Amino acid sequence: MPPYSQPMRESVSRARSVLGVLVTALAVGTSLLSSLYVFAAESYVPNSEELDVTWRPALGFVAALAAAVLLCWRHTQPVVVTGVSVAGPLVFVTDALAALISLAALTAHRRDRVGWLGAAAVFAATTAGVAHDAHRHADVSIIKILFGADGVPFVVVVLIAALLTAVPAGIGVYRGTKRELARHTNAERALQAEMARKDERSRIAREMHDVLGHRLSLLSLHAGALEVTAQQESGRAAEVARTVRTTARQSLEDLRQVIGVLRDGRGFVSLGHERSSRPGPPGLTDLPTLIGNTRDAGLPVNVTVLVDDTAAAPEPLATTTYRVVQESLTNVLKHAPSTTVDVTVRGGPGVGLTVEIRNPLPASAPAETPIGSGSGLAGLAERVTRLEGTISYGPTEQGHFAVKAWLPWEHGEARSV
Repeated sequence: MPPYSQPMRESVSRARSVLGVLVTALAVGTSLLSSLYVFAAESYVPNSEELDVTWRPALGFVAALAAAVLLCWRHTQPVVVTGVSVAGPLVFVTDALAALISLAALTAHRRDRVGWLGAAAVFAATTAGVAHDAHRHADVSIIKILFGADGVPFVVVVLIAALLTAVPAGIGVYRGTKRELARHTNAERALQAEMARKDERSRIAREMHDVLGHRLSLLSLHAGALEVTAQQESGRAAEVARTVRTTARQSLEDLRQVIGVLRDGRGFVSLGHERSSRPGPPGLTDLPTLIGNTRDAGLPVNVTVLVDDTAAAPEPLATTTYRVVQESLTNVLKHAPSTTVDVTVRGGPGVGLTVEIRNPLPASAPAETPIGSGSGLAGLAERVTRLEGTISYGPTEQGHFAVKAWLPWEHGEARSV
């Protein structure tokens, strides 16, 4: 269903309401006219200008009037309306038009045993109504007017009744099935929307962890350095204080970017979408700044970058590479700040990018278990897998903790703009 604006939806709703009123008025009016014709036909006296009114046609006419009026509630009370409508033709001498109209509503709402029993009752009532018409005088019998004064065999009467019953029953089944399919479609869309919102919340959580975790780790280290140097060197304390202030400001800017995801529904890695007007997501060209900030926090970092044309790397690839390095350095800052980190990024179009970060395990950490909870690394694994890459992390036999990822980079794959 295409998306409509609110005024258009209101206009469509009003149009449907007006159409529903017109259809109901037409159904009631037609049923009243049909009942009036049957009453006149039953009271008809050949070669006479007067009607011979007896009690049975009169009661049938009253029942037909009641059934015609009840058609106004055929959609809210289809079982009751159909039950009253079939009573007239079966008990009295009247037509079955009201029963046929109500049958369409019944089969639209009830396609169970009740619906099919109602259809059978309407068929019986229609057969009785057609049979009554076939036995009337040739001047007022619709069957005899159409097929001749001799009328038709009873089997033809049954076939006519079956055809008349099948049409509204089929219309009702079609409308009910269509409405049920629309309901299932709406439910499926609502479920998909909820799943999309859940995925968006997970993505935002990953972004907040990746973006703010590194900044706040740096902030914590600088604050510790400030506490120590404040007692020793006032100049050094001022420098560290400026670094703390700068890192805090950058953290706030990163937080604004993450919160921006909530406002416009666009993430930092936008596959196939236009980039927003705010600063783009970090990439390979931002690695020197990341390494510099980490070194300023007191963590020695050895870097080897052997990449063909870093500026041409596709945005998802460049951003994921940056996040792998950032998360790995954040973990080292948290759990092994006194070690030296080796960062290697190499590759290019056609061979992909290989990213490896390794550092010696601190003496207090058991070599057989990974450091930390691993939630950030699990998020990295999800990022890498989404790009059809591979990642591994954990302690090595040489006593290091290593994170190694490979990301595909096809020939001719350009950076999104």
